[in-house]
Amino acid sequence: MTERGLITSTIEKSYIISLLNSGKRLDGRTPDEYREIKIHTNLVEKAEGSAMVELGGTKVIAGVKLSIGSPYDDYPNKGTLIVTAELNPTASPSFRNGPPTMDAIELTRVTDRIIRESDAIDLEDLCIIEGQKVWNVFLDIYPIDSNGNLFDASALAALAAISTIRVPETQVTETGEVEILETTRPIKMKSIPIAVTTVKVGDYLLMDPSAKEDDAADARITFGFTEEHIVSAQKSGFGTFKSKEVVEIMEKSFAKSKELREKIRKLLDIQLS
Repeated sequence: MTERGLITSTIEKSYIISLLNSGKRLDGRTPDEYREIKIHTNLVEKAEGSAMVELGGTKVIAGVKLSIGSPYDDYPNKGTLIVTAELNPTASPSFRNGPPTMDAIELTRVTDRIIRESDAIDLEDLCIIEGQKVWNVFLDIYPIDSNGNLFDASALAALAAISTIRVPETQVTETGEVEILETTRPIKMKSIPIAVTTVKVGDYLLMDPSAKEDDAADARITFGFTEEHIVSAQKSGFGTFKSKEVVEIMEKSFAKSKELREKIRKLLDIQLS
């Protein structure tokens, strides 16, 4: 699935499949079992929101900065959301310095789509003066240790960072200027989106792939869910999924998203508006 995977998958894929044939994964998990999730919030003092998520050995930091700017013409009463992801070589030997790679662009788009399409952030609440001034939300994703399933870990880090945002109160002066006050308030959230990734290795479907499973995978598919709906989907890799496999993955992923959401809700104590 990655540059590293092109090298290692041919070496280790047969071993991974032989284990799967005997009902085992490399780390002993069942096919739909996730690794342990740990969340640490408010790590970056100068950010309006921040978090680090550990999904097994995968670690991702997300940070949020707010600034006042102009709304988009077609959404004059909504704040804006800008997501970026940076894949630093310190996180994985397969990452390279320089312009954004296709992997970085894909990670950015997948994370952006699940947060945006789920209405996780109440963007209308970030309007200061309709058609003139709104809060811009800059969400930055930084994997610091890539050990498989960056999509789900990044979506969780983004969600955790967003849940900690403190929006500065503002007032509009008589001259129409926006004055930022010292007091803050929690950001309003409308949903708790969850990403669930499944890879296909041979004829086996595995959730939350480890790095070696990610590399050996023929194809990968990530679904984003709110409490009730699918809001995003991304398929990667040169392999294919049969139609019955896609249906099976969607059903199992939706059930898994509910399980994960309950864990995340307890860890972050998220209150929806």
